[in-house]
Amino acid sequence: MAAPRVGTALAGRSPRRALPTAGACVRRSMVICPCHRPPPPGSPQESACRRGPRAPLAPRPLPARNQPPPAEPSGQGGRATVAEAIRVVVFGAHPDDDDIKAGGTAALWSDRGDDVLFVSLTNGDAGHQGLAGGELARRRRAEAEAAARELGGVRYRVLDNHDGALTPSLDLRTQIIAIIREHQADVVLLPRPWDYHPDHRATAQVVQDAAYMVTVPNVAAFAPHLRRNPVFAYVADHFTRPCPFRPDVVLDTTPVIERKLRALHRHTSQVYEWLPYNAGTLAEVPADEAARLVWLRRWLEGDQRQAHERRDALARWYGAPRAAAAQYAEAFEICELGRRPEEAELRRLFPLG
Repeated sequence: MAAPRVGTALAGRSPRRALPTAGACVRRSMVICPCHRPPPPGSPQESACRRGPRAPLAPRPLPARNQPPPAEPSGQGGRATVAEAIRVVVFGAHPDDDDIKAGGTAALWSDRGDDVLFVSLTNGDAGHQGLAGGELARRRRAEAEAAARELGGVRYRVLDNHDGALTPSLDLRTQIIAIIREHQADVVLLPRPWDYHPDHRATAQVVQDAAYMVTVPNVAAFAPHLRRNPVFAYVADHFTRPCPFRPDVVLDTTPVIERKLRALHRHTSQVYEWLPYNAGTLAEVPADEAARLVWLRRWLEGDQRQAHERRDALARWYGAPRAAAAQYAEAFEICELGRRPEEAELRRLFPLG
């Protein structure tokens, strides 16, 4: 026999008052009364239940994002309007990875009026020879925020996951999906899945796994889904197996290279302490700040190689004269798991002016 509904009379028993629904028990202060039993007469809970549920809030309309903007920008002075601005999320494993791999391009995006968010999937609490834990994590977050200011208009978000222990879990994937959706990203940058550091490989895997899923409404359903997949692109690396990096877009970062250098300079715990210690070159690090900036310029040699090795690609995007003059460059490879743009869209999405 089917169970009787709450509030109907049972055989031999008097009818019982129907329990209030959960919706009727939410007070304006968001205190929920114990609905599984009748509240005491005259209590605040009974008053809240009598009052009934609040009228639902009207949903706030989202801006018309994740749609192709007009072909010709109408912003003045070379800067995009709010509606035209490209929205970019750059994912890295640690609070300096994004600056190293995409700091110049982020500065160019920022100069164009685009919206750039750097995300570190760990708090960096293991990357030092003398500090650790919360003290190091707080220091690295402060360094990341200072670096973002040097790039101009870039925002930095550091997630509170342990350095050296990152895994591409379902929980982290859901968080990544929510971040991409909340930012309504047009472009997502990530490392390739072949790398010396397990955190870098985990970052690549979990961000790849978020591609396409950002368009599925019932996945991470609390964050409104995107109507189309963003363009996902890998940052450059030097690994060749199982396959080498193949650039699809190469940007001349020479005009903003000093800003990238100053951004790296802000990551003191890494560029002047931990990484030289790990490489056995700590004794070479100067103590004077001006001398440190000169010494740090060696970190830009990879960007110089990109410009030297990608002259033909630079000529495709900028023309031969600009390509010949470029001293520094950053390159990106389109990830096939995201949207695959044509050249015209790449020119709109990336700051190739």
